[in-house]
Amino acid sequence: MLNVLNNLPEALLGCEASDLHKHLPGPTLIHLPGRDKTPLFLSVLLHGNEDTGWCALRAIFKKYQDKKLPRDLSIYIGNIEAARHKVRFLDQQPDYNRIWRINKSDQTLPEHKMMQQVTDIMRQRKPFASIDIHNNTGINPHYACVNRLDHHFFHLATLFSRTVVYFTRPDTVQSSVFSEFCPALTVECGQPGQANGVSHATDFIDACLHLSRIPDHDVSAHDIDLFHTVAVAKVLPDVSFCFKHGKCDIRFPDDLDHLNFRELPANTTLGWVNGRTDVPLDVRDEQGREVRDLYFEIKNSELRLRAPIMPSMLTVNERAIRQDCLCYLMERYPVTAAEGAVDST
Repeated sequence: MLNVLNNLPEALLGCEASDLHKHLPGPTLIHLPGRDKTPLFLSVLLHGNEDTGWCALRAIFKKYQDKKLPRDLSIYIGNIEAARHKVRFLDQQPDYNRIWRINKSDQTLPEHKMMQQVTDIMRQRKPFASIDIHNNTGINPHYACVNRLDHHFFHLATLFSRTVVYFTRPDTVQSSVFSEFCPALTVECGQPGQANGVSHATDFIDACLHLSRIPDHDVSAHDIDLFHTVAVAKVLPDVSFCFKHGKCDIRFPDDLDHLNFRELPANTTLGWVNGRTDVPLDVRDEQGREVRDLYFEIKNSELRLRAPIMPSMLTVNERAIRQDCLCYLMERYPVTAAEGAVDST
């Protein structure tokens, strides 16, 4: 299922994400040589409708078309078939960023084995760092995500943004698995199609290619805004929802995503319920425990926050909500909780 190349097909230089299927047989891992032999790993298009990473890579390819890369570069181009149709993933597919680790309850899929193959190859190549590039469907700032409280990770993250999110669930994402053997980030570059997202991602990739080392000293608390994802909220499968006046179980405001990365006080209204007294959400903490009553309540037919919280990833895209979640819930986190270096042996 995995296609592995040691050169860059020339046709890819001018190829849009939606046309990659014309030139590549499927998900592809490409190794390119550079002056420094410790590779930077990049993954793009794990979600087919998030093409900023691919656009940024094309800019990097063009910049170094006639000269050697500063360091080796390994690129994983993920869900090419979903990119063809400009969707997160196809109905018959798993989410390509939820299958990098096989949990006991999972049915093992060919895609699981492919991600394990990519992981095994890169573990042997001992990457300098790993960057997974994504977009949001809602209005969010550009920010980086880490899965370990480690200052090497923080230094890399703040090279992209001072806004950094620490999360441990889901633990089946690419960055979580790669963080076991190198500093690994997920970077969120705003919505697809935005020029500033592409330029930001391009500059970040180029900066990482030129880094000789990641500093060992602590990141100053003045240089980072660190948040911890404490829970994820999903609309229950049998609950209908809408964003305008209509017949549904829960109605959200049509500017719901404007609440992202805002520290909201308790009693903030997030929506209106129709004839329900129970919170129509599934809310799980990092241990997978149901915690909706800690964060939400119904008052006067309104869905309200029970505790102060900062949401991220709120969107008005109904398909994205069904395929992923309504939002993540975050709290500020002390940088002093950071650990030591990652073991890359």
